[in-house]
Amino acid sequence: MKLTNRDITSFFKSPPKGITGVLIYGNDLMRVSDKRQQFIRSLLGPNAEEEMRLTRISRENLKKAPEQAIDLCKAQGFFPGERALLLEEANETVADTIITAIDAWQDGDATIVVTAGSLKPTSNLRKFFEQKKNIFSVPIYDNPMNKFEVEKIIAESGLQNITQEILNQLVTIASELKPGDFKQSVNKLALYKLNDETPVTYQDVINCTPASNEAAIDEVLNVILAGNEFKVSQILGRLRSQGVLPVTLVIAATRHFKALFSIISNPNGVSVGAAALRPPIYGPRKEKLINQAQKWGPVKIKNAIKILTATDLKLRSADQRAPQMALVERHLIRIAMLLKN
Repeated sequence: MKLTNRDITSFFKSPPKGITGVLIYGNDLMRVSDKRQQFIRSLLGPNAEEEMRLTRISRENLKKAPEQAIDLCKAQGFFPGERALLLEEANETVADTIITAIDAWQDGDATIVVTAGSLKPTSNLRKFFEQKKNIFSVPIYDNPMNKFEVEKIIAESGLQNITQEILNQLVTIASELKPGDFKQSVNKLALYKLNDETPVTYQDVINCTPASNEAAIDEVLNVILAGNEFKVSQILGRLRSQGVLPVTLVIAATRHFKALFSIISNPNGVSVGAAALRPPIYGPRKEKLINQAQKWGPVKIKNAIKILTATDLKLRSADQRAPQMALVERHLIRIAMLLKN
């Protein structure tokens, strides 16, 4: 059974008892690992490893001795309670072994927890978990963390004296960083404020979190794609002060509009076009790109790419004398105005 994005949070918080197995997979291995830890803690409790109710086996060891999957799944421990067998970094080379172990599963056996990286829709392992009852396929998308996930990381770090304003700032930072990087930043902030009972300040957060320009560049693209040319100058001024190069903006914008053109020009439809993008995109980000492509249409997207290509050539020209950021700003405003024409 494939879980939807809406059901994933409640599933990890309170997994059903007596389930046969679960497959947790995604591009971001750190996020997959965090979700796996959360699931096992919710299913088995905090002392599962000490009570020997959790058994691990790697992909390589499973390939050497496939029979271990069934043997370890059925082996009874000394302590009562739910048990789990963790099969890490799975792929198609061990798919048949995992499928055989699940087919042999009986009531009272250990729940089989499988983690994997990115799996294609055609993956035998993924299709098996999506189609069979009492086992669950859980895709972990590369979406920004929500407020609940941020609050959970803060609570686990022991960080205290957080005002609502600082919490909102941390939520914003979480949308800019990978989950693993954000978790490390919060842990660093907790150590930074150790034995300090004063409220966390804006400067404390700045001192403990890495700078990131990706979110600001995305902000520019969102403003342009919304046709809001009046905000372009304001955001570019901030990026200029952060040291973002004009050519970086042009490259990012060109890549984005080419992705939109690939989506809208696919002869099999926008959904197929979005699914064909590499690296693959999932969830709300995929829907957002589809909506942008449909809103702009192929003609306007192609015109935007022409403007960006010409801008890139001017930036690299030896005869270029005008300030580069001013040149980029003028052409990005032109692109934003295309939506109204």
